[in-house]
Amino acid sequence: MLRRHARTACTVLAAAGLALAGLQAGSATAAPHDKDRAPTVRTAADALGAASAQPELLRAMQRDLGLTRAQAENRLANEAEAGARAAGLRLDLGGAFAGAWVDGAESGTLTVATTRAADAAAIRAAGARAEVVTHGLTALERAKEALDRAATAEAPVRYVDVRANVLVVEEARAGAGARLVAATGVPRGLVKVVRTIEAPRPLYDLRGGDAYYMNGSGRCSVGFPITKGTTQGFATAGHCGRAGTSTSGYNQVAQGSFQASVFPGNDMAWVAANSNWTATPYVKGSGGANVQVTGSVLQPVGSSVCRSGSTTGWHCGTVQQHNTSVTYPEGTISGVTRTTVCAEPGDSGGSYISGSQAQGVTSGGSGNCSSGGTTFFQPLNPILQNYGLTLKTTTDPGPGPGPGEPEPGGTWAVGKVYKAGDTVTYGGGTYRCLQGHQAQTGWEPSNVPALWQRV
Repeated sequence: MLRRHARTACTVLAAAGLALAGLQAGSATAAPHDKDRAPTVRTAADALGAASAQPELLRAMQRDLGLTRAQAENRLANEAEAGARAAGLRLDLGGAFAGAWVDGAESGTLTVATTRAADAAAIRAAGARAEVVTHGLTALERAKEALDRAATAEAPVRYVDVRANVLVVEEARAGAGARLVAATGVPRGLVKVVRTIEAPRPLYDLRGGDAYYMNGSGRCSVGFPITKGTTQGFATAGHCGRAGTSTSGYNQVAQGSFQASVFPGNDMAWVAANSNWTATPYVKGSGGANVQVTGSVLQPVGSSVCRSGSTTGWHCGTVQQHNTSVTYPEGTISGVTRTTVCAEPGDSGGSYISGSQAQGVTSGGSGNCSSGGTTFFQPLNPILQNYGLTLKTTTDPGPGPGPGEPEPGGTWAVGKVYKAGDTVTYGGGTYRCLQGHQAQTGWEPSNVPALWQRV
């Protein structure tokens, strides 16, 4: 999480997403798809571009996860396939679904938990390991919501640990977790209280990297470049500025202004850039190399994820829990993702990416990159959805319908953000969304079974 300070560098950039107009991007943009002739994508790995991961990301995975290059490539492909299988099973299992996760150096094992023993055969038939547990995911998440409403900084982090089938409360002061549970009436049997040495903190106060400045003083980081109609800009953290806050770029050239912002509650905002700046579909990699962004499909628990930060560069780890709640001194942030990726002050605001799929922007954390730490990111799709933004990707065919505008032949629309369970029509059929994502040309429901299931 970032906090704005007058005359102080607040944070630094991990994703160099805006370039001065007229500069060439570091790598070629893929040719646009013709939606009328788009080939069917047969696997999730194909759909999510797992095979196109760039060297900078693979090298970071090798270093931080102890993998060979081949293992890193296999891991990304396995995670893409696992996410699609788990998403389909979640919808099929309904209220009995209790979570899913991947394990192994190459994420070769997908486990899906259920509260019904009778579901085990169907889970195994789908290529996953079945685990029968006591509590459904929905019940645990509702209990977490009750704790969130009463939480203070003494119990700063709450999340559902799907592997352990329990709701975890991290307490910074002895007894705080038990007091929180007692005050809310949540059954004690659902909760595990864990003592934490460090409470999450804002990551700020260092200069460096490709940053932007707010009102000529405080400093924050570009998250992911976006467009809104013909307007170009970027998504970022909400605590960096409020609507109307002016920005200048890393080079102190006038850049744009905040159009909308939410903080606390969530940590999201977007900045509209002026005509001197052009959104590019890249994250800043090691040595300034461009790492391409091809979509925004959120990956499952256990998946690898890498962060680009100007203080510590590229670092990788794994997704621990989605839908985590964190109480900072400034207030509670809900719906963030907890990761094992390290970060230090100055890395805040940087991009999280899995393969070529944008995941979110750094919110805050604890620890460091010497001894290890925990960080949280604000998922990107809710930012895109809330503000009607379109993520800039290397598969972008250029100007087209705005977010939510219907395509010929159905209600499915390029630019719209879909959540798991949403239904659309396309080409005379009805489809159900399996994994949350922002629709783009080439990802029509009939072409991408990893994202859509015909009903």
